Amino acid sequence: MDNSIETSRSTFWPLLLLCLTVSLVTTVLLEVISGRADAWIGLWPDYVHMMSNLNQPLARLRWVIGDISEVAFYKHELPALGLLAGAALAHWANRNGKRWQGFAICYGTGLWPWLVTSSLLGLWFSHALWGWTLNSGTWQPTFVAFVSLPAAMVLVFGPGWKVAFSGALMGALLVTPASLLLVNYLCYPLKLPVVVGNVGGMAVASVLAFILIRRFPLLVRSTASEHTPQAVGQIQADYGITWTLRRVLADFSEAPFFGNELASLGLLLGLLLAYILSPTGPAYGSQLVVQMVAGQVLASFIGVLIWRRQWMRLGWYPTYIPIVSVVPAAVLTFGGSWQVVGLSAVLGALLAPPLAAAISQRLPSHMHGFIGNVLSMAVSTLAILPFISLVTGGDA
Repeated sequence: MDNSIETSRSTFWPLLLLCLTVSLVTTVLLEVISGRADAWIGLWPDYVHMMSNLNQPLARLRWVIGDISEVAFYKHELPALGLLAGAALAHWANRNGKRWQGFAICYGTGLWPWLVTSSLLGLWFSHALWGWTLNSGTWQPTFVAFVSLPAAMVLVFGPGWKVAFSGALMGALLVTPASLLLVNYLCYPLKLPVVVGNVGGMAVASVLAFILIRRFPLLVRSTASEHTPQAVGQIQADYGITWTLRRVLADFSEAPFFGNELASLGLLLGLLLAYILSPTGPAYGSQLVVQMVAGQVLASFIGVLIWRRQWMRLGWYPTYIPIVSVVPAAVLTFGGSWQVVGLSAVLGALLAPPLAAAISQRLPSHMHGFIGNVLSMAVSTLAILPFISLVTGGDA
């Protein structure tokens, strides 16, 4: 009885938040359909308002929470909260063997509470140490610790405060400054897409971190052998059309190591609500949300179809990579024309996943494979965007 009460309490708030998000989105959509959209549009402060008021507590809080959805280029608190709510619900469903859980969150390891704790701590430490960089008035990659080393360390070394704290601290001390240096002293001067600096910093810093851990193993408590990915209550994959559509949806939450449809649904519902309330709010006020999401869906769909045999053979394949690199970078750089959306999606789906797999397979065994994924993001973006510029006549 006590366990059931505890379980009910643990899922109440994320379920409530997800239900509220769905209700708000439904309400606003009905208003839009009935022609009363003007009553809703503009109710939420937009991106420019946040940037111009970063010295104010509320705007700074919006930035910090928005970092949680930054990896998908959405940068808004509503998709961020939706992602966390959906992920919490997915974790509860996984623990209780629910058939509707989708792909087992965090690859069925059961480590989501520790993973998200370490990632959030890493984000908090990063802002505590490097939040002052936002005083420059330009965009800064303060989000990088949330989707990199802290989560990877939990997946490699297992649960516990020692691992979670060490991962968070290394994320703030190594990953964030590495990305800050690359973005400010490489990407901005050379006019390169900032995603190159973001993921380049993640890769370099994470390699250094795993080398340090190998040299000083007391930094963590290795329990990786006890946490081999093992899905609880997950439906056997048949790799048909239903699996394909589910996989495309799950790819949207793959970058923070969630890889689950409920988490992705929360992310996208939050994004939809944010866009309806203020079209210049998410995606840096670009008003390219629709084109960006269309390209991301197309890239994942093409990738899942093309690399389906790799999914069947290996059980997992990095088809999510163009969703968080090539496609949004191309759309934000060259606009939302169908040529840009189509080229970035197709080329990203063809090039990025096999490149990531090739790099990851060659990494030392003590390093997490996400390092290969982020390196592929950097290389693919650098290779594909100039080609898109050449074909479409844009300015790289």
